[in-house]
Amino acid sequence: MSRRAGATVLGVLGTAALVAACSPSPEPGSGEAQAHTGSAEPTAATPAAPQSFSVVATGDVLIHPELTDQAASDAEAAGNGGPDEFDYGPLLAGVKPLVSEADLALCHLEVPLARDGGTYAGYPQFIAPPELAGDLAEVGYDGCSTASNHTLDHGAEGVVSTLDALDEAGIEHTGSARDQEEAATPLVYDVGGVAVGHVSYTFGFNGFELPSDKPWLSNPLDADALVAEAEAAKEAGAEVVIVSVHWGQEYVHEPTADQQALAERLATEEAIDLVIGHHAHVVQPIEKVGDTWVAWGLGNSIARHAEPKGVSEEGIAARFTFVREDGGWSVGKAEYVPTLVELGPPIRLVDLTTAEPTERRRQALERTDEIVLSRGGAEDGLTRPGN
Repeated sequence: MSRRAGATVLGVLGTAALVAACSPSPEPGSGEAQAHTGSAEPTAATPAAPQSFSVVATGDVLIHPELTDQAASDAEAAGNGGPDEFDYGPLLAGVKPLVSEADLALCHLEVPLARDGGTYAGYPQFIAPPELAGDLAEVGYDGCSTASNHTLDHGAEGVVSTLDALDEAGIEHTGSARDQEEAATPLVYDVGGVAVGHVSYTFGFNGFELPSDKPWLSNPLDADALVAEAEAAKEAGAEVVIVSVHWGQEYVHEPTADQQALAERLATEEAIDLVIGHHAHVVQPIEKVGDTWVAWGLGNSIARHAEPKGVSEEGIAARFTFVREDGGWSVGKAEYVPTLVELGPPIRLVDLTTAEPTERRRQALERTDEIVLSRGGAEDGLTRPGN
């Protein structure tokens, strides 16, 4: 399965000590590229250092049974039907241009993935077919954050099967781990020559506890641990670090006091360059906190709640273009792209900035604009394509 060559993981490893649950501290510089030494033989010219790169991050991938039923129907329609065949590609196709054109595309996988042929389930203990991972890769995702309140829905085995499926699909991941070494290894992407780190933490696990002998299975939200992992990514060579946080209150558009307090802390940290939020299942604003962009909540990327709320089908993709300035990196352009899960049949995810307008799509676009811009993001340069 093809992936963009510019977004492969660096494979950084250093000696580490766990901080809190699973925050690494590898040896400084263990991920830095070795300098090229001169040679008498003719060599190709060294490529110019990139001056910009784009990141697209999307909302919760929350696979309810109705979505798996749709994937089964789409597999059958394509002539690939069977008792355990699923194709999520048509469901996700509406955002493929947006996702695949990014230099780095990040999803938030909120549900565990089963072994092939396993039992699949929805709320309250989700588990989805492993075919989802391959279809996310086909859409263009390079990696996913995996720390959420559903990470431990099926215990250690669910964590292992999820990460195995992502590995098989060629999708990198952070936020959960199969062993202590993996937990202590910062995820750092090579994005066209720029090293970009990614960390992922969650407020909790729906009452499940991390096993005392496996505290590294996933990252519980602790500000000190999160900052330590971001710093470890920088020490491992990351020039930019992106933080994914599973936080907030479900179905509430405004960030909570706890979200705001944590964001204010993270915005002061030199190791953190961008904060991306998930969990609320509805869109929340995007704004600058200090000098750091915070997307409080991206809503659902794809979901089909038992009782759709309208707003729970509306989401956004956040797109940030980083530019090199004075030897460092900063966000030069901040954008949001509204999306909508249309419940059909068939169920389809659409990009509202490119889809043909309908009354429902106009309603979703107007509401999303109002919410996303409600905390003054436009004053700091936040824009929407086509607006």
